[in-house]
This record gives sequence, C-alpha cells and structure tokens, in this order.
Amino acid sequence: MNNIYEQIKRELVITGKSENTQNVYIRYIKQISDYYHKSPSDLTSEEVKNYIYYLIKEKDVSDTYLSQTYYALKFFFEKVINNNLIMKSIPRRKLPRRRLPQVFARSEVKDLINSVSNLKHKCILLTIYSGGLRVSEASKLLVTDIDSKRMLIRINQGKGKKDRYTILSNANLKYLRAYYKAYRPETWLFHGFIKQKPIGIRTIQQVFYNAIHKAGIRKNVTVHSLRHSFATHLIESGVDIHHVQKFLGHSSIKTTTIYLHLKHNKHNDFYNSLDFPEM
Repeated sequence: MNNIYEQIKRELVITGKSENTQNVYIRYIKQISDYYHKSPSDLTSEEVKNYIYYLIKEKDVSDTYLSQTYYALKFFFEKVINNNLIMKSIPRRKLPRRRLPQVFARSEVKDLINSVSNLKHKCILLTIYSGGLRVSEASKLLVTDIDSKRMLIRINQGKGKKDRYTILSNANLKYLRAYYKAYRPETWLFHGFIKQKPIGIRTIQQVFYNAIHKAGIRKNVTVHSLRHSFATHLIESGVDIHHVQKFLGHSSIKTTTIYLHLKHNKHNDFYNSLDFPEM
C-alpha cells in the first residue's frame, strides 16, 4: 500500500501543493483508508459518502476538517487514479458564512510579547505580529530575509508560491539585533534544535500558547490571530487597505476587506502600532 502514497506524494509535488497541504492530504486519505482497512484506491462512492456522514454525525468534526477531507479525496480520485466519478456523486457540504477572526488589542499584544522571557521566542512572536506573517512563513525565514536598510522582511514562496515584502518595525529590528548577537544564526533566522533545520511550526505554536497562558489572555486565539491583529491595527492606524493587502500577500482585495469589519472606529492612539512605547 505504501506505493499508493508515493503516487499521491508525487502528484502533490508535481501540481505544486505546499508541504503543509501535502501532509494534510496524505493524512486525511490515510484516515479513511484505516477506517475501512483497505487501500484508498479500492474505496467505493458509497463508502466515501458513509465516511463523510460518519465524520459529521459521529465525530462532529469542524467545517475546516470536513472541507480538507473532501478536497483531499477529490484530489486523490481525480488526479492520482483518474476516477472522476467517485466524488461527482458526493455533494460538497455548504459551509457557513466565514466568521470574523479574533484579534488582540494593542495592549494585549504588548502583554503577550512581554510575558516571554526567552529572547528567541520573543523575537519569533514579535516578527509574526510585526510583519503579519503566517506561522509557516516565520519558521522558514532566512537571515538574509531581514532588510534593515529598507526596513522590510522578505517572504520567500509564501502561500500560493508567491514572494512578497512586508514591514520590519523598529521594535522588531531592535530585538532581532539582540537575538542575532546572542544566537548567531547562520542560514535559518530561527533554527530548530538542529541548527541546519528551521524551527518547527508546532514549536512556535507551543511558544505562543505558553505566552498566552502566562499573559493571562483568555480569548480563543491562535498564532494566526497575530496576523489578523497586524492587519486590523494597520487599518485602524489609517494605512490604505491596498497596502495591507500587499503586506499580507492576498491575491484578492476581497480577502483583505474582512479587516474593515474588525476595525475599532473609536481610537485615539495613532502611533505606529508595530512599535511599542515603554517596551
């Protein structure tokens, strides 16, 4: 059966799917395979339909989980074994309207960053917020991606295989310089336990949740909430939404307009939200 997963991996790579998408698709395909104790290539349309019903009624999985499972199976049947009929008979479940994301108040971001004593961990969270990065982008930053002369951070091959530049704040640069003197990173800006490899995404997530607990923040947030907060705070500070779109790397302005709904209209602090006074 391993051969079928090698085929899946090959097709995922050829079609340019990100490493994260590759892992997610293979994991969900393996789960239905394990559920029926058979190769995924032997699954019938009825079995796939019953499995999705099981995920909804028995497992009560999230809409995101369900959607990812659907697309993983669709990719497998249509791209790997060239069977367009299996998923055709299975309607994609209508998802609810997108919920507004949770964002931090500026004071909460300050509390979060200040709660971290480890300099490396502090820099990771600060860089994610300062540049509006995805956690996967932060983990794979190179030392050379920090452009202190132009005050920019270069993102190589972000979502959609696109390069972009985003903001490097003065506060972020100050801590990054201290971090560089202390850790002397060579290739990866934030390397893992092995210096030749980047820090893992799960490690960053754990750093974040430890900081949330220590700062006493009770909001239902994830590392990605720092990216949402970056965009929201910029818009609140008067930055044009088209600039925010470019910093975030959104293909469509429609994706960025969600932050207009998060904007706090009554604000008195017009200082650069990326630089923290008294920090």
